[in-house]
Amino acid sequence: MKVLLLKDPKDKDSGPDPYIKELGSYSLEATLIPVLSFEFISLDSLFEKLPNPECYGGLVFTSPRALEAIKICLKEKSKKEAWSKSLKQMWNIKPTYVVGKATASLVEEIGLIPQGEKSGNAEKLAEYICSREKPNSSALLFPCGALKREVLPTVLREKGVPLESLTVYQTTQHPDLQQSLSSYFSQQGIPASVVFFSPSGVKFCLQHIQKLSGDWINQVKFAAIGPSTAQALEAAGIPVSCTAGSPTPQDLAAGIHRALRPQNC
Repeated sequence: MKVLLLKDPKDKDSGPDPYIKELGSYSLEATLIPVLSFEFISLDSLFEKLPNPECYGGLVFTSPRALEAIKICLKEKSKKEAWSKSLKQMWNIKPTYVVGKATASLVEEIGLIPQGEKSGNAEKLAEYICSREKPNSSALLFPCGALKREVLPTVLREKGVPLESLTVYQTTQHPDLQQSLSSYFSQQGIPASVVFFSPSGVKFCLQHIQKLSGDWINQVKFAAIGPSTAQALEAAGIPVSCTAGSPTPQDLAAGIHRALRPQNC
């Protein structure tokens, strides 16, 4: 059976995509279609803040894109040297809170130690942070996207934990999305399952998929990587057959496998 994954492929240099590999272990044939494009902004402001760890209580990352923004800042030789010589160690004295393994691995790549990666979503990460941070302490620096959900900032504000958000990227529709979807459906047919990886993906893809699926739309099992994506699907009137217990290839593949079994048990 075929599964359509609405996400960017993993970097080719780091081996096969783990979602395709994991679904393959269940004899499911998965295909990736990139949904989103990202434009990085305010990078000068970001690097003005990075050399001042003494002003902050720590860092918060809820998406890999925010780490990509940091890596872009560190490409310049002088900035990279400053990071390696002192800034990295100074930030490592403080906590770096993250959601998910993908974000955690990128945090490790820049030499920081992630905490809270098993939280799984912003709500649980917010609870994790509040259990460790004292009210009215130094603000946590939160590089984020323009479309960030307000759950984490709201929970921290209610608990008196200061958070300084800085928008470092904007999300737009991938320029080839509509053509890629049309090609997939014409060549591969209607997939047994379609997996969404973000509320933005629902916004940009769902209408195209409904149109391309036609009367067969009710046969498709829709899956979500997490609760916020599932909520976006449900708000659009789409029943969700599977929500990954945590945002990992293993949990998602196991959930889709269960959803596609004939008895669906």
